[in-house]
Amino acid sequence: MNKPIQPTQTTAYYIQSVLSFGVSLAAVAIGVAYLPVSGWIRAFLTVGVLYVVTSAFTLAKVVRDRQELSVVTNRVDQARLDKLLAEHDPFKVDTP
Repeated sequence: MNKPIQPTQTTAYYIQSVLSFGVSLAAVAIGVAYLPVSGWIRAFLTVGVLYVVTSAFTLAKVVRDRQELSVVTNRVDQARLDKLLAEHDPFKVDTP
C-alpha cells in the first residue's frame, strides 16, 4: 500500500501566519479607531470586521474538515482494495 506523503508545516510558517493575522487585525482595528466618523459607523465597521474574521475561521475549518474526510475515505477504499488484491489468487482453479 502506498502511503501518501503528508505535507508538514514548519514552526516558522505557523509563527508567520499567526503574526500576519495579528498585524492585519491590529491594522484594521487602528484604522477603524482613528477613522473620522461617528461612533455608530465605527461600531458598524467593527462588527463587520469581526463577522468577516469569524466567517474566515469557519470557512477554513470546513475546508480542512472536508479535505480530511476525503483523505480518510480514500484510505478506507485503498485498504479494501489492498485486501481484495491480497486475497485474490490468479492461479487458483475452481473445482466443482
